[in-house]
Amino acid sequence: MTDLRYIYKRTIRFQDTDAAGVVYFANILAMGHEAYEASLNQAEINLKSFFVNPDFAMPIVHASVDFRFPLFCGDQILIRLNPEIINENSFKIQYEIRLDNSDQLIAEAITKHICIAPKTRQRQPLPPEIINWLEKASQDI
Repeated sequence: MTDLRYIYKRTIRFQDTDAAGVVYFANILAMGHEAYEASLNQAEINLKSFFVNPDFAMPIVHASVDFRFPLFCGDQILIRLNPEIINENSFKIQYEIRLDNSDQLIAEAITKHICIAPKTRQRQPLPPEIINWLEKASQDI
């Protein structure tokens, strides 16, 4: 994996697992969102102002996860983000979750985001900081 856009390293915690001792399915999306936030932070986007911005909001309008193998407490994982612009007011992020000590694909996820005006809830163009983040991600291939 040498052509990576952004990689987030994480250890699976006990709280991530269910009664069977494997990662609970919804927690994969939560981990993906952690990686998304970390990539925004790395791009020097102020997370506090980004997520409570009065001028725009970026709700997730679609999410999906496909599992290949289970994850357990203590597993070290790498989450690879591949953000991509869809149109002027939306983008998607594809996530690949792999074990840190191998190239084995464990799970894949996708989130689709739209940009809206918080007061009207109407779609609007993506803000410059997100466009810059998306453009940088596409150059990092």
